[in-house]
Amino acid sequence: MADSRPNAEAILSRAWQSRGPLACLLWPLSLLFAALSGVRRLLFALGVKRSERLPVPVVVVGNIFVGGTGKTPFAIWLIEALRAAGYTPGVISRGYGGGAQQTVEVSATSAAAQVGDEPLLIAQRTGAPLVVGRRRVQAARALLAAHPQVDVLVSDDGLQHYAMARDIEIVLSDARGVGNGWLLPAGPLREPASRRRDFSVLNVGSSGMAGAAPAGVHAMQLLATEAVQLAPPAARKPLARMGEGGLRLAALAGIGHPERFFATLQAAGLSFSRHPLPDHYDFAVDPFAGLAADAILITEKDAVKCRAIEAIRNDPRIWVVPVTARIDGALAEHIVEKLRERPTA
Repeated sequence: MADSRPNAEAILSRAWQSRGPLACLLWPLSLLFAALSGVRRLLFALGVKRSERLPVPVVVVGNIFVGGTGKTPFAIWLIEALRAAGYTPGVISRGYGGGAQQTVEVSATSAAAQVGDEPLLIAQRTGAPLVVGRRRVQAARALLAAHPQVDVLVSDDGLQHYAMARDIEIVLSDARGVGNGWLLPAGPLREPASRRRDFSVLNVGSSGMAGAAPAGVHAMQLLATEAVQLAPPAARKPLARMGEGGLRLAALAGIGHPERFFATLQAAGLSFSRHPLPDHYDFAVDPFAGLAADAILITEKDAVKCRAIEAIRNDPRIWVVPVTARIDGALAEHIVEKLRERPTA
């Protein structure tokens, strides 16, 4: 199976890592993008456009780099960290990739096609109240009305959604840094790298933590220790043993940065064929059919969609690789300390 990402996506991803001919050709458009987004930010700063403040603190988790930086595993870690500190967190999300037009509450049995794959994964892993909606303020108010015990909101993405006031902004990045440093479409950035934030988190993937992040940046490591069979009875196996007995392994990933998943498997000592898919791939076309492999490793984000497709969920070759975020230092303490600084209503 060849690289399934659209050619345009792959070409842009490569162009965004340097200031080569294609990036330079697109640079005038990035100036227009910068001007339009700058004017929008200014309108909110001047109060011409209004940011609505919610009755509970809001923590926004997002990135300025287009594509995945590990936001979902970080959000799961944050929810658990807030619970450990005595909070009752709820989650709001845009529900990207889902078809819901109105605010919808997400449960562990929701359909990814309606609510989006990332919100569904968060709901399944944490059980936290979660509402998706195109307008985050509306989603937040719906969540608080249905779950009055919630005393802090985690916004899954939404850094650029200035209509919702926030108390803490956490910006994630990974080894790609800021690419060529230019804004869309000449570069990979939605906003300038210098944008304000309260905390910066660097996803170092499965690499070692020591010295991985510069001063003032918190390193996040994604740990993967086992694989879980997608088909019942959901057998479990240590990840490092998946290739024993000469099994032919393949790995598929429909996430923002598939190479990170492949690097995790490689760090576990596995040899496999690589098959990147477009981010939020819907599996309407079965990528596993005809794949010459004895075992196929996929991400949790892909698994929430695969379980909804009978022909795929019963394929005994497919194994899911869960990842858990581990954060260095006292980030959780710093977040809680800042939350407690917020004036009560």
